[in-house]
Amino acid sequence: MDRSIKQKLVVVGNGMAGMRTVEELLKLEPGMYDITVFGAEPRVNYNRILLSPLLSGEKTRDEIVLHTRSWYEEHGITLHTGDPVVAIDRQRRTVGARSGLEVNYDRLLLATGSSPFIVPVPGSKLDGVVGFRDLDDVDLMLAAAKRGGHAVVIGGGLLGLEAANGLLRQGMEVTVVHLTDSLMNQQLDPSAALLLKGALEKRGLRILMSRQTEAILGEGRVTAVRFTDGLEVPADLVVMAAGVRPNVALAREAGLHCERAIVVDDTLQTYDPRVYAVGECIQHRKATFGLVAPIWDQARVCAAHLAGLGHRRYVQQATATKLKVTGIDLYSVGDIVGLAGSEDLVLRDRHAGVYKRLVLAGNRVTGAVLYGDVADGPWYFDLIQTRADISSIRDRLLFGPALCEAA
Repeated sequence: MDRSIKQKLVVVGNGMAGMRTVEELLKLEPGMYDITVFGAEPRVNYNRILLSPLLSGEKTRDEIVLHTRSWYEEHGITLHTGDPVVAIDRQRRTVGARSGLEVNYDRLLLATGSSPFIVPVPGSKLDGVVGFRDLDDVDLMLAAAKRGGHAVVIGGGLLGLEAANGLLRQGMEVTVVHLTDSLMNQQLDPSAALLLKGALEKRGLRILMSRQTEAILGEGRVTAVRFTDGLEVPADLVVMAAGVRPNVALAREAGLHCERAIVVDDTLQTYDPRVYAVGECIQHRKATFGLVAPIWDQARVCAAHLAGLGHRRYVQQATATKLKVTGIDLYSVGDIVGLAGSEDLVLRDRHAGVYKRLVLAGNRVTGAVLYGDVADGPWYFDLIQTRADISSIRDRLLFGPALCEAA
């Protein structure tokens, strides 16, 4: 390959996954590509993880920006904001944007992310029904909070609880509705979820468990939410936080192999060797992704292969979950359910509001749930990652690394 001739890399998606991959690529081969980036949003790249602190008033817009327009200019990157790609022609190797602009590529990186799942019930298209995915959603929520009234958040997972906390801090009365009988049921066991529910209720949140939404009521604008058991809750704002769906329509229309998401191999390459994909839009070995840690790993691997340094492979790792609600400490990592033959070690201090549960398989830690005292979370995470033999410290494991190292 003649490195004096720059290849053309087109990145579809100006979010965290695509731009982290570009960052990693620039570290490895800064002059290899002419890079063009298309973003659907009319703004530069920002930290989507910090939307919750932005909503709650703990962060400003400027504080969540990752790359300014001058950064793109300094690195010779052509940026098209507010102009999403609507077509890919893999035979001609071009992408077409909504504006009519057409750009050629030698390599194409898809980082199209995901969209909020809008529960398909009557009234879901009313004004006042929003997802919680981007800055526009936050603006709508903040505008509703200024008017005051009631907010209903559908979904008691990580994102839903962060949205509820933010709206509560902005002065709204907030009801969280969850389909199952346990909050954050994908990350927490029932004991930790119960502690979390109590802490959130003390803050002023109303939490309804095991409720299924039947309809969103209103004429033009939302006024209430009705559940299948007949209960109706008044609502001036409804936030859909019941999960996300990978954005795969563009890839599918281009003939790329998709299942739940865009299928990639261990190099983050699609079935077309010129096309790579990273982030929430991909499916790797049947798994999809919503947390930032695995996406950063994907970015490093993908960048290495785009740079022609094909020695890295993406390997899925255990990922830790933290709730971004000030004053509530929560940490979950690994397999919190346990398989046949696994054991639990549990420490519970109701008075102090501390709960720890470790899941063991053989002589190894495979999962951890911590509430109230999360200082040892990274240590447990390391034990899981390294598959360390804990047989000699098993009786002290719940009390943290200091006692275990003394042993």
